[in-house]
Amino acid sequence: MRIRVLGAAAGGGFPQWNCSCSNCRRLRQGRFNGQPRTQAQLAISTDDTSWFLLNASPDIRFQIESFPPLHPHASHLRHSPISGIVLPSAELDAALGLLLLRESHPLTVYATNAVRQILTADNTLFQVLRRQPNQVTWISILPGVAFPLGNSGIECVPVSTEGDFPGFVSKERIAQFDRAEAVLGILLEHLGRRVALFPGASRVRPDWPQILRTCEVVFFDGTFWSDDELIRLQGNGKSARQMGHQPVEDTLCALADIEARKIFIHINNTNPMLDEDSEEFRRVRDAGWEIACDGMDLIV
Repeated sequence: MRIRVLGAAAGGGFPQWNCSCSNCRRLRQGRFNGQPRTQAQLAISTDDTSWFLLNASPDIRFQIESFPPLHPHASHLRHSPISGIVLPSAELDAALGLLLLRESHPLTVYATNAVRQILTADNTLFQVLRRQPNQVTWISILPGVAFPLGNSGIECVPVSTEGDFPGFVSKERIAQFDRAEAVLGILLEHLGRRVALFPGASRVRPDWPQILRTCEVVFFDGTFWSDDELIRLQGNGKSARQMGHQPVEDTLCALADIEARKIFIHINNTNPMLDEDSEEFRRVRDAGWEIACDGMDLIV
């Protein structure tokens, strides 16, 4: 499998458009030892010809243009190497990019029934993906049930992270859905080699370490460094766990004995580990972890 990190940041990217935290301010001023990042998205392929996206980032157009293997072939007026998209949730930073792929090109989207209903039945904007017959083919997936990723030879197993549905979904609507379908981690396997992607997880479930030990690469939630990160900056708000993200400082302990290549992804603009001069960055690297950045390439 070839994996390309198209984007590594949490919602809003880095720097975030309306944020003047120390990280964002210093990055804009050229005084920050670190890289800007677009919103989290991976591209994966087994042949460098047909590609699948994990997430549909709001930055998807820029990310496609920044990676030539995703460009249309010159021999076709209308073409895309993107063969399918896996949606781990209905959050805007995971799904909004679908609206930017509205130019009547056939798409295959893998999502739970709950995520599909939230996007297509409850939101009229997504009607733009129904302008042509068979414009989007939705394939329902279920936690714990393996499915093939097109003809790539990749088998995917969705894993419920026991997260919550987006805040814009009403309590009445949430009551109609299975909460296990709200937020997924994804296990990918090809030719006996496995990759895990868990961009949103409020805790490490007891059975996860055993699963992750079978993987060559683990991408894990790196949103916030500490549980009270935003509260300390803003003076109010929700904790990291209340927002569905285990703090990095806790993950370093919880997954310390995982021998896979370990990479934090979905990193919020406020996270101090983005600063490569920081103590937090050194702690992450000393613990054997990497911090995902746009343009990272992996062969698994």
